[in-house]
Amino acid sequence: MNEPRVNDRIRVPEVRLVGPEGEQVGVVRVEDALRLAEEAGLDLVEVAPGARPPVAKLMDYGKFKYEAAQKARDARRNQANTVLKEIRFRLKIDDHDYETKKGHVERFLNGGDKVKVMIMFRGREQSRPEMGIRLLQRLAEDVSELATVESAPRQDGRNMVMVLAPTRKKSDAKNEQRKRREAERAAKRDRKAERSAKESKVKADEAELA
Repeated sequence: MNEPRVNDRIRVPEVRLVGPEGEQVGVVRVEDALRLAEEAGLDLVEVAPGARPPVAKLMDYGKFKYEAAQKARDARRNQANTVLKEIRFRLKIDDHDYETKKGHVERFLNGGDKVKVMIMFRGREQSRPEMGIRLLQRLAEDVSELATVESAPRQDGRNMVMVLAPTRKKSDAKNEQRKRREAERAAKRDRKAERSAKESKVKADEAELA
């Protein structure tokens, strides 16, 4: 993205000036706006070049750029790309297989990933699309606490497809997983320390008896 024009790079006769706290100063000559910026030890930054007249704001541009870079860096650090997982159902699926497949769907959703659910129609099954819709609606209801339906069931050739989107972000899921791993490591360290303390006590008791 192009950087805004700052100070002497603003080559227009006048600007609609905004103060450092967001207050509206009004339309002023650019020379006067530059003078106000210099007196305040700030920069004049063109924030809306397409307006008539352009809008310029008094601010510390160096600080503004630094904070914007920090926010962008934090956003990249916290961002986790959502993956579209795919799982296939048969139209005439038994309860055991359904529960197994539903478990996979729930695991994907808990991990913060979207799930593309596909029903494969065989032979005459293609004439019963309503059965596929009922199966997908049943699944959507069963996982409604974890997901919303992003793409409603639709026919796609010999298949029927529905997309489920997780209700929480992948970054949140990853943070939770990291905290769980840290808690498990801490518990493991505590157990190790406890065993070591017991062994030391046993050795000390044996030394007293010797």
